Amino acid sequence: MVRKTIPPPDRSAIMRAVRSRDTAPELAVRRMLHPIAPGYRLDRRDIPGRPDIAYVGRKLAIFVHGCFWHGHDCTRGARVPKNNRDYWLAKVARNRVRDERTMTELATRGWRALVIWECELKQPDDLRRRLAAFVADRRGGENSPT
Repeated sequence: MVRKTIPPPDRSAIMRAVRSRDTAPELAVRRMLHPIAPGYRLDRRDIPGRPDIAYVGRKLAIFVHGCFWHGHDCTRGARVPKNNRDYWLAKVARNRVRDERTMTELATRGWRALVIWECELKQPDDLRRRLAAFVADRRGGENSPT
């Protein structure tokens, strides 16, 4: 298979098109979550890490992470582009550090956080049960990064 190199102006246009909210994985999680526990808020800038989904009164934050962008240990997350390899390794490493800092800040403020990985959408029944357990659990202080 011959890989085509994308010229820099075209690559910039592609990268600008990468969405930070209302992504397909995020929409899928919201569709699962709505019948379980409606009343969530989206993209709250006043909460550390700007969670994709938040239950403000209950201090619950849900992040929907793309496996590639956040360095998940699945097949897609472990993939590193061949071009500009050092840049991408550093970029994902910075994202992971930022994610860890966000989880610490949320815990300090009394929030519980859940990270949903893009690859988890392949098993919707398991994910639905996990979401239901997270929003139903009234304990405080537990962060669930996996």
